[in-house]
Amino acid sequence: MDPATGTDAHGIDVGRLRAERLQRLRGTMAAQGIAALVLTHAPHVGYATGHRVPASDGSVANFQRPVAIVRADEDRPHLVGGEPDGLDVVAHPGSTPDHDEGARALASVLEEVLGDLSPGQVAVDGWTGPMLRSGTPPLAGSADARPVLGAATISKTADELACISAAQRINEEAMLDVGTELAPGTRRSDLAATFLRRTRELGVDTSMIDPIFQPMPRAISDGPRTTTGDVAFPTGLGDPAYREGDLVWVDSGITVNGYASDFGRTWVCGRDPSAAEQELFDRWRAVIDAVLDALRPGVTSGDLCRAAAAANGGERPWLPHFYLAHGIGIESAEMPLIGTDLGEAFDDAFVLAPGMVVVLEPVVWMDGVGGYRAEEVVAVTDDGWRALGGEHPYDPFVVR
Repeated sequence: MDPATGTDAHGIDVGRLRAERLQRLRGTMAAQGIAALVLTHAPHVGYATGHRVPASDGSVANFQRPVAIVRADEDRPHLVGGEPDGLDVVAHPGSTPDHDEGARALASVLEEVLGDLSPGQVAVDGWTGPMLRSGTPPLAGSADARPVLGAATISKTADELACISAAQRINEEAMLDVGTELAPGTRRSDLAATFLRRTRELGVDTSMIDPIFQPMPRAISDGPRTTTGDVAFPTGLGDPAYREGDLVWVDSGITVNGYASDFGRTWVCGRDPSAAEQELFDRWRAVIDAVLDALRPGVTSGDLCRAAAAANGGERPWLPHFYLAHGIGIESAEMPLIGTDLGEAFDDAFVLAPGMVVVLEPVVWMDGVGGYRAEEVVAVTDDGWRALGGEHPYDPFVVR
């Protein structure tokens, strides 16, 4: 942190970032008639307080789970457990609510902070088993906090967009080195090690998802069975050695100040793409161009889905168990979710607005040839969109 400017290594004013988030969160609470939030989900705790859970496996993260309490009528959030140093919070000692003793300790703090409120005025984003067993007053009969967090986080501030863009640039830069390492005989673990080493060298030590470098089958019948009857991705099983001609689908996500990036590309191992493989990329590029041409404030998710399908000869160009596009921010995938099994009526009811972030990830598949998949991260602006991150190439495919 630069003491003169208050900015971090990426030029982001972290103090302003946190203050604006809290202001937005409290405003959303007031609009929805919620007097207080109790947050146990780590990204929500970070959004409300600035607390960051160290990157770790799920068991360790749960054992160290902090809890945030936000009152709409107070200027500072409360942090139960965790590491409050450097945060503008009211700190409370506490142990994790994932065991009975910790849930009872949390109940005492909640009674102290929220004892004047009725359960209907309080919203909770998630209960642990011990919290349910303890009753954890005054939470019995409380509301669901997820609509509050969803409404607060769906449109990003300028600082939030800067965090996502910084994470995306670093992710893309690290992948430049990884792509040159792909060769026959290289293993998935070799590529993952290079990626994680390189991101660390570039100043990021948090990988939000395990990096995926999946060699893809040429036909759906050659891969694992799926309930949708479509291609399986991601699987992430084993440590395969790549062979010449393998199509490798790549996916990774790192974070800056708790905000995620999302990198996706298709690589060919050891040779240039064949004419049929290049044609897959050309079709994918046509889908991306059609969606970006339609993307602006006021359009619906349904409009984007129809634009994508029209550019692909009327067929849906994305995996049925995923989406045409998803949002990104404190989660690697969050609203807006576009083209899901929630259906056409849901997509037609969702209207894009400035500040929303959209990660486009269409897939073009030809059974017997394989498929092309990549991701583009863009932010909705007042009159269109802008790319977040750098301009990572599509090598070995050629933009025509």
